[in-house]
Amino acid sequence: MANYKDQFIWQKAKNLAVIVYKLTNNYPKKELYGLVSQMNRCAISIPSNIAEGYGRKSTKEYLQFLHIALGSSRELETQLIISKEVKIIENIEWIDLTIDKVNEVQALLVSTINTLDK
Repeated sequence: MANYKDQFIWQKAKNLAVIVYKLTNNYPKKELYGLVSQMNRCAISIPSNIAEGYGRKSTKEYLQFLHIALGSSRELETQLIISKEVKIIENIEWIDLTIDKVNEVQALLVSTINTLDK
């Protein structure tokens, strides 16, 4: 059995979490315990749930954790959209690029879920 770290979907999700942490370093300090904290938790939740689900004994359990990861990715996307709309940082392009990465991970999650849920 391969290691969860060998999974392309986990690698992409982990990279997304790193990007989110770097992005939120540029957010105003007043958001540290609000939006920044929430976004970082969502970003970490995605690869964490992929890893936890991969280690479970059944495909059904893995699917459950993939669905949780997908939910976290949608939360993160929402927070990024709000960040963009309120112009929380000067470089809005960073937010757009991060949203693109979230969409990539979401597509991988949906594809994996659909493949396993047959």
